[in-house]
Amino acid sequence: MELGIYFIFFFTTAVVIFVPGPAAIAIAAQGAGNGHKRATYGVLGVASANAVYFILSAMGIASLLIASPFIFNAIKWVGVAYLVYLGLTAIFSRTGGIQFPTGRLQSATSLFGKGFLVEFANPKALLYFAAILPQFLDVSRSIITQILIMGVTTVVLDLISYSLYAYAGDRLTSGAVKEWIVRMINRVAGGALLLAGARMATV
Repeated sequence: MELGIYFIFFFTTAVVIFVPGPAAIAIAAQGAGNGHKRATYGVLGVASANAVYFILSAMGIASLLIASPFIFNAIKWVGVAYLVYLGLTAIFSRTGGIQFPTGRLQSATSLFGKGFLVEFANPKALLYFAAILPQFLDVSRSIITQILIMGVTTVVLDLISYSLYAYAGDRLTSGAVKEWIVRMINRVAGGALLLAGARMATV
């Protein structure tokens, strides 16, 4: 892979990953309630989901999934339902969204699972990887090497981006921000998740 092509891939993927979405909101909420260090488990969950989609895309399976209306719609509607659930709990529930720490930490398995599910249930990630990989592959060079380079780059960008969101959520509830502001942020975040679910339903 030529260096110029790699930089285009790097910046394209970085923009997609760093733009706030459902996973970013979920990880920020984990950082707020569990601390940014413990929210690393959720970050690893998100990165793992993207890694799975990346591997599927590299193997050509993603194209088959997209071509199968039943499988693609199953993934899509699970994602829609989960985003609606997250949005409603962020708005109406005291246990959803960004919370001030209560001393009761979620388990590592729970944090990882929630991070994995919120990202894996998003078919846009599947569409992105299936569409972007072929654009940057040079068939005259080692395909496996190029896929490994892009895969590692994607995971590293995931870890950096969502770690920052976890840290931001942690700082938000560290005492520097009043509780009513956090409640307002939860309502805005909940609305954003509901909007994301509505938009996902039209994919």
